[in-house]
Amino acid sequence: MRVSFGILTATALMSAVAGTTVAQAEEVNLYSYRQENLIRPILDEFQKETGIKVNVVFAKKGMLQRLKSEGMNSPADAILTTDISRLQAHKEAGVLQAVSSDKLEENIPTQYRDAEGVWYGLTVRSRIVFFAKDRVKASELSTYEDLADPKWKGRICVRSSSNVYNQSLMASMIAHHGAEEAEKWAAGIKDNLARKPQGGDRDQIKAVAAGECDIAIGNTYYYGKMQNAKDDVQKEAAAKTEMFWPNQDGRGAHVNISGAAVTKSAKNKEAAIKLIEFLSDEKAQSFYASSNYEYPVKPGVKLDGTVEAWGQHKFDTIGLNKVADKQVDAVKIFDRVGWR
Repeated sequence: MRVSFGILTATALMSAVAGTTVAQAEEVNLYSYRQENLIRPILDEFQKETGIKVNVVFAKKGMLQRLKSEGMNSPADAILTTDISRLQAHKEAGVLQAVSSDKLEENIPTQYRDAEGVWYGLTVRSRIVFFAKDRVKASELSTYEDLADPKWKGRICVRSSSNVYNQSLMASMIAHHGAEEAEKWAAGIKDNLARKPQGGDRDQIKAVAAGECDIAIGNTYYYGKMQNAKDDVQKEAAAKTEMFWPNQDGRGAHVNISGAAVTKSAKNKEAAIKLIEFLSDEKAQSFYASSNYEYPVKPGVKLDGTVEAWGQHKFDTIGLNKVADKQVDAVKIFDRVGWR
Protein backbone atom coordinates (compact mmCIF):
# COMPACT_ATOMS: atom_id res chain seq x y z
CA MET A 1 0.00 0.00 0.00
CA ARG A 2 1.45 3.37 -1.03
CA VAL A 3 -0.26 6.40 0.51
CA SER A 4 0.55 10.02 -0.37
CA PHE A 5 0.55 12.64 2.38
CA GLY A 6 -2.43 14.57 1.02
CA ILE A 7 -4.70 11.54 0.66
CA LEU A 8 -5.50 8.86 3.25
CA THR A 9 -6.68 5.79 1.44
CA ALA A 10 -6.55 3.30 4.29
CA THR A 11 -10.00 2.66 5.77
CA ALA A 12 -8.62 2.83 9.29
CA LEU A 13 -7.19 6.29 8.71
CA MET A 14 -10.36 7.61 7.10
CA SER A 15 -12.43 6.26 9.96
CA ALA A 16 -10.21 7.90 12.51
CA VAL A 17 -10.43 11.28 10.77
CA ALA A 18 -14.21 10.96 10.83
CA GLY A 19 -14.08 10.34 14.55
CA THR A 20 -15.17 6.71 14.47
CA THR A 21 -13.62 4.00 16.58
CA VAL A 22 -11.00 1.78 15.00
CA ALA A 23 -9.65 -1.53 16.24
CA GLN A 24 -7.23 -0.88 19.05
CA ALA A 25 -4.99 -3.92 18.89
CA GLU A 26 -4.85 -4.91 15.22
CA GLU A 27 -3.37 -1.82 13.59
CA VAL A 28 -1.21 1.24 14.02
CA ASN A 29 -1.29 4.40 11.90
CA LEU A 30 2.14 5.85 11.07
CA TYR A 31 3.06 9.25 9.65
CA SER A 32 6.47 8.67 8.07
CA TYR A 33 9.12 11.03 6.73
CA ARG A 34 10.97 7.94 5.47
CA GLN A 35 9.74 6.69 2.11
CA GLU A 36 7.54 3.63 2.40
CA ASN A 37 9.61 1.54 0.00
CA LEU A 38 12.52 1.83 2.46
CA ILE A 39 10.55 0.65 5.47
CA ARG A 40 7.67 -1.48 4.12
CA PRO A 41 9.57 -4.82 4.25
CA ILE A 42 10.27 -4.44 7.96
CA LEU A 43 6.73 -3.21 8.65
CA ASP A 44 5.42 -6.33 6.93
CA GLU A 45 7.67 -8.40 9.18
CA PHE A 46 6.24 -6.59 12.20
CA GLN A 47 2.72 -7.48 11.08
CA LYS A 48 3.76 -11.08 10.49
CA GLU A 49 5.17 -11.40 14.01
CA THR A 50 2.55 -9.43 15.91
CA GLY A 51 -0.61 -9.47 13.79
CA ILE A 52 -0.64 -5.65 13.94
CA LYS A 53 -1.16 -3.96 10.58
CA VAL A 54 0.76 -0.76 9.87
CA ASN A 55 -0.99 1.91 7.78
CA VAL A 56 1.55 4.41 6.42
CA VAL A 57 1.12 8.02 5.36
CA PHE A 58 4.26 9.30 3.60
CA ALA A 59 4.72 12.78 5.06
CA LYS A 60 8.05 14.24 3.99
CA LYS A 61 6.69 17.77 4.15
CA GLY A 62 4.11 19.28 6.46
CA MET A 63 3.92 16.51 9.05
CA LEU A 64 4.04 18.83 12.03
CA GLN A 65 1.58 21.31 10.52
CA ARG A 66 -0.84 18.49 9.80
CA LEU A 67 -0.63 17.05 13.30
CA LYS A 68 -1.22 20.51 14.79
CA SER A 69 -4.24 21.14 12.59
CA GLU A 70 -5.72 17.71 13.26
CA GLY A 71 -5.21 17.98 17.01
CA MET A 72 -6.69 15.16 19.07
CA ASN A 73 -8.68 14.06 16.01
CA SER A 74 -5.50 13.03 14.23
CA PRO A 75 -5.51 9.40 13.09
CA ALA A 76 -1.74 9.17 13.57
CA ASP A 77 -0.53 6.90 16.37
CA ALA A 78 3.19 7.35 15.73
CA ILE A 79 5.62 9.37 13.67
CA LEU A 80 8.88 8.37 12.00
CA THR A 81 11.18 11.21 10.97
CA THR A 82 14.80 12.28 10.59
CA ASP A 83 17.04 14.69 12.52
CA ILE A 84 16.86 15.69 16.15
CA SER A 85 15.62 19.16 15.16
CA ARG A 86 12.42 17.71 13.66
CA LEU A 87 11.82 15.39 16.60
CA GLN A 88 12.33 18.23 19.05
CA ALA A 89 10.05 20.55 17.06
CA HIS A 90 7.26 17.99 17.33
CA LYS A 91 7.88 17.65 21.06
CA GLU A 92 7.80 21.39 21.64
CA ALA A 93 4.60 21.71 19.61
CA GLY A 94 2.87 19.36 22.05
CA VAL A 95 1.78 16.79 19.46
CA LEU A 96 3.70 13.90 21.06
CA GLN A 97 3.43 12.05 24.36
CA ALA A 98 6.00 10.48 26.65
CA VAL A 99 6.04 6.70 26.86
CA SER A 100 7.94 4.32 29.10
CA SER A 101 9.45 1.10 27.80
CA ASP A 102 12.10 -1.13 29.36
CA LYS A 103 12.94 -2.51 25.92
CA LEU A 104 13.52 0.94 24.42
CA GLU A 105 15.71 1.93 27.35
CA GLU A 106 17.67 -1.31 26.98
CA ASN A 107 18.10 -1.05 23.20
CA ILE A 108 18.75 2.67 22.76
CA PRO A 109 21.74 4.44 24.39
CA THR A 110 20.86 7.40 26.58
CA GLN A 111 22.28 10.03 24.23
CA TYR A 112 19.96 8.87 21.44
CA ARG A 113 16.66 9.16 23.29
CA ASP A 114 14.72 11.94 24.94
CA ALA A 115 15.29 12.30 28.67
CA GLU A 116 11.52 12.51 29.20
CA GLY A 117 10.71 9.53 26.96
CA VAL A 118 9.06 11.55 24.20
CA TRP A 119 11.23 10.51 21.22
CA TYR A 120 13.57 7.61 20.53
CA GLY A 121 16.43 7.37 18.03
CA LEU A 122 16.43 4.39 15.66
CA THR A 123 19.38 4.97 13.33
CA VAL A 124 22.55 7.05 13.50
CA ARG A 125 24.23 9.06 10.75
CA SER A 126 27.37 11.17 11.01
CA ARG A 127 28.06 14.54 9.38
CA ILE A 128 31.69 14.48 8.34
CA VAL A 129 34.22 15.82 5.82
CA PHE A 130 34.77 14.56 2.26
CA PHE A 131 37.98 15.51 0.46
CA ALA A 132 39.56 15.28 -3.00
CA LYS A 133 42.05 12.42 -3.07
CA ASP A 134 44.33 14.19 -5.54
CA ARG A 135 44.41 17.60 -3.85
CA VAL A 136 44.14 17.02 -0.11
CA LYS A 137 45.97 14.72 2.26
CA ALA A 138 44.11 13.25 5.21
CA SER A 139 46.94 14.48 7.42
CA GLU A 140 45.91 18.06 6.58
CA LEU A 141 42.53 17.53 8.22
CA SER A 142 41.81 17.24 11.92
CA THR A 143 38.69 18.79 13.46
CA TYR A 144 35.49 20.65 12.59
CA GLU A 145 37.04 23.66 14.28
CA ASP A 146 40.02 23.55 11.89
CA LEU A 147 37.73 24.04 8.88
CA ALA A 148 37.48 27.71 9.86
CA ASP A 149 41.24 28.13 9.41
CA PRO A 150 42.16 30.54 6.57
CA LYS A 151 44.24 27.77 4.93
CA TRP A 152 40.90 26.45 3.59
CA LYS A 153 39.86 29.79 2.06
CA GLY A 154 37.99 29.23 -1.20
CA ARG A 155 38.14 25.45 -0.78
CA ILE A 156 34.96 24.37 1.06
CA CYS A 157 31.55 23.36 -0.32
CA VAL A 158 28.50 23.01 1.90
CA ARG A 159 24.74 23.24 1.54
CA SER A 160 22.49 26.05 2.76
CA SER A 161 22.18 27.13 6.37
CA SER A 162 18.44 26.49 6.08
CA ASN A 163 19.22 22.77 5.98
CA VAL A 164 18.43 21.03 9.27
CA TYR A 165 21.58 18.89 9.08
CA ASN A 166 23.76 22.00 9.08
CA GLN A 167 21.65 23.54 11.81
CA SER A 168 22.18 20.50 14.02
CA LEU A 169 25.94 20.55 13.37
CA MET A 170 25.95 24.25 14.27
CA ALA A 171 23.89 23.52 17.39
CA SER A 172 26.44 20.91 18.47
CA MET A 173 29.21 23.49 18.12
CA ILE A 174 27.25 25.83 20.39
CA ALA A 175 26.66 23.03 22.89
CA HIS A 176 30.38 22.27 23.03
CA HIS A 177 31.92 25.74 22.78
CA GLY A 178 29.26 28.32 23.58
CA ALA A 179 27.55 30.74 21.22
CA GLU A 180 30.43 33.23 20.90
CA GLU A 181 33.02 30.68 19.76
CA ALA A 182 30.50 28.91 17.58
CA GLU A 183 29.71 32.16 15.78
CA LYS A 184 33.41 32.73 15.07
CA TRP A 185 33.53 29.22 13.61
CA ALA A 186 30.50 29.82 11.41
CA ALA A 187 31.99 33.07 10.15
CA GLY A 188 35.24 31.29 9.37
CA ILE A 189 33.45 28.59 7.37
CA LYS A 190 31.52 31.25 5.46
CA ASP A 191 34.78 33.04 4.59
CA ASN A 192 36.29 29.77 3.35
CA LEU A 193 33.49 28.81 0.97
CA ALA A 194 34.40 28.07 -2.63
CA ARG A 195 30.90 28.93 -3.82
CA LYS A 196 27.50 30.03 -2.56
CA PRO A 197 25.83 27.26 -0.49
CA GLN A 198 23.56 25.26 -2.77
CA GLY A 199 22.21 21.80 -3.51
CA GLY A 200 22.15 18.70 -1.34
CA ASP A 201 24.92 16.67 0.27
CA ARG A 202 25.53 14.61 -2.86
CA ASP A 203 25.98 17.85 -4.81
CA GLN A 204 28.77 18.87 -2.43
CA ILE A 205 30.62 15.60 -3.01
CA LYS A 206 30.14 15.94 -6.78
CA ALA A 207 31.55 19.47 -6.58
CA VAL A 208 34.69 18.16 -4.86
CA ALA A 209 35.09 15.50 -7.55
CA ALA A 210 34.64 18.15 -10.27
CA GLY A 211 37.30 20.42 -8.75
CA GLU A 212 34.95 23.21 -7.67
CA CYS A 213 36.20 22.81 -4.10
CA ASP A 214 38.64 20.59 -2.22
CA ILE A 215 36.57 19.57 0.79
CA ALA A 216 32.87 19.31 1.62
CA ILE A 217 30.63 18.66 4.60
CA GLY A 218 27.98 15.98 4.26
CA ASN A 219 26.14 13.06 5.85
CA THR A 220 27.70 9.63 5.64
CA TYR A 221 24.66 7.83 4.25
CA TYR A 222 24.63 9.99 1.12
CA TYR A 223 28.14 8.75 0.38
CA GLY A 224 26.93 5.17 0.81
CA LYS A 225 24.15 5.83 -1.67
CA MET A 226 26.64 7.26 -4.15
CA GLN A 227 29.00 4.31 -3.77
CA ASN A 228 26.14 1.95 -4.59
CA ALA A 229 24.31 4.10 -7.14
CA LYS A 230 23.26 2.83 -10.57
CA ASP A 231 24.23 6.28 -11.84
CA ASP A 232 27.89 6.22 -12.97
CA VAL A 233 28.27 9.95 -12.31
CA GLN A 234 27.58 9.43 -8.61
CA LYS A 235 29.81 6.37 -8.40
CA GLU A 236 32.70 8.17 -10.08
CA ALA A 237 32.32 11.18 -7.80
CA ALA A 238 32.46 8.95 -4.73
CA ALA A 239 35.55 7.20 -6.12
CA LYS A 240 37.38 10.53 -6.51
CA THR A 241 36.68 11.54 -2.91
CA GLU A 242 37.46 10.12 0.49
CA MET A 243 35.83 10.31 3.91
CA PHE A 244 37.41 12.01 6.91
CA TRP A 245 36.06 11.66 10.43
CA PRO A 246 36.78 14.84 12.44
CA ASN A 247 37.70 15.16 16.11
CA GLN A 248 38.83 11.56 16.55
CA ASP A 249 41.37 12.66 19.17
CA GLY A 250 38.68 14.59 21.03
CA ARG A 251 34.92 14.38 21.35
CA GLY A 252 34.39 12.39 18.14
CA ALA A 253 32.44 13.00 14.94
CA HIS A 254 29.07 14.74 15.10
CA VAL A 255 26.08 12.42 14.79
CA ASN A 256 22.37 12.76 14.31
CA ILE A 257 19.48 10.30 14.22
CA SER A 258 16.30 9.21 12.61
CA GLY A 259 13.71 8.47 15.25
CA ALA A 260 10.16 7.74 16.24
CA ALA A 261 7.60 8.89 18.77
CA VAL A 262 4.01 8.24 19.84
CA THR A 263 1.52 11.00 19.05
CA LYS A 264 -0.53 12.70 21.72
CA SER A 265 -3.68 11.72 19.81
CA ALA A 266 -2.77 8.01 19.52
CA LYS A 267 -5.85 5.76 19.58
CA ASN A 268 -3.61 2.69 19.29
CA LYS A 269 -0.94 3.69 21.80
CA GLU A 270 0.13 0.21 22.86
CA ALA A 271 0.45 -0.91 19.25
CA ALA A 272 2.52 2.20 18.51
CA ILE A 273 4.89 1.41 21.38
CA LYS A 274 5.22 -2.19 20.15
CA LEU A 275 6.12 -0.91 16.69
CA ILE A 276 8.85 1.40 17.99
CA GLU A 277 10.17 -1.40 20.22
CA PHE A 278 10.27 -3.71 17.21
CA LEU A 279 12.18 -1.10 15.18
CA SER A 280 14.74 -0.83 18.00
CA ASP A 281 15.37 -4.59 18.17
CA GLU A 282 18.11 -6.49 16.36
CA LYS A 283 16.25 -7.84 13.33
CA ALA A 284 14.68 -4.51 12.39
CA GLN A 285 17.82 -2.56 13.30
CA SER A 286 19.93 -4.56 10.89
CA PHE A 287 17.51 -4.07 8.00
CA TYR A 288 16.38 -0.54 8.81
CA ALA A 289 19.90 0.87 9.12
CA SER A 290 21.33 -0.97 6.11
CA SER A 291 18.50 0.15 3.83
CA ASN A 292 19.86 3.71 4.02
CA TYR A 293 23.56 3.08 4.85
CA GLU A 294 23.16 4.24 8.44
CA TYR A 295 24.38 2.90 11.76
CA PRO A 296 22.05 0.87 13.98
CA VAL A 297 21.27 2.69 17.20
CA LYS A 298 21.35 -0.58 19.16
CA PRO A 299 24.93 -1.53 20.06
CA GLY A 300 26.26 -4.79 18.68
CA VAL A 301 24.03 -5.05 15.60
CA LYS A 302 25.94 -6.10 12.48
CA LEU A 303 26.64 -3.26 10.08
CA ASP A 304 25.82 -3.14 6.39
CA GLY A 305 28.85 -4.13 4.29
CA THR A 306 29.30 -0.64 2.84
CA VAL A 307 29.15 0.98 6.28
CA GLU A 308 31.44 -1.64 7.81
CA ALA A 309 34.05 -0.90 5.12
CA TRP A 310 34.26 2.68 6.38
CA GLY A 311 35.96 1.39 9.51
CA GLN A 312 35.54 2.03 13.22
CA HIS A 313 35.23 5.63 14.34
CA LYS A 314 34.61 7.62 17.49
CA PHE A 315 31.23 9.36 17.71
CA ASP A 316 30.32 12.36 19.83
CA THR A 317 28.38 11.13 22.86
CA ILE A 318 26.79 14.44 23.81
CA GLY A 319 23.09 14.00 24.53
CA LEU A 320 21.08 15.06 21.51
CA ASN A 321 18.68 16.83 23.89
CA LYS A 322 21.47 19.35 24.44
CA VAL A 323 21.96 19.75 20.70
CA ALA A 324 18.22 20.20 20.14
CA ASP A 325 18.14 22.96 22.76
CA LYS A 326 20.57 25.04 20.65
CA GLN A 327 18.71 24.83 17.33
CA VAL A 328 17.17 28.31 17.53
CA ASP A 329 20.52 29.84 18.45
CA ALA A 330 22.11 28.02 15.51
CA VAL A 331 19.71 29.60 13.03
CA LYS A 332 20.30 33.06 14.50
CA ILE A 333 24.07 32.66 14.20
CA PHE A 334 23.82 31.52 10.59
CA ASP A 335 21.76 34.61 9.81
CA ARG A 336 24.19 36.96 11.55
CA VAL A 337 27.28 35.66 9.75
CA GLY A 338 25.56 35.58 6.35
CA TRP A 339 25.83 31.84 5.73
CA ARG A 340 22.91 31.50 3.32
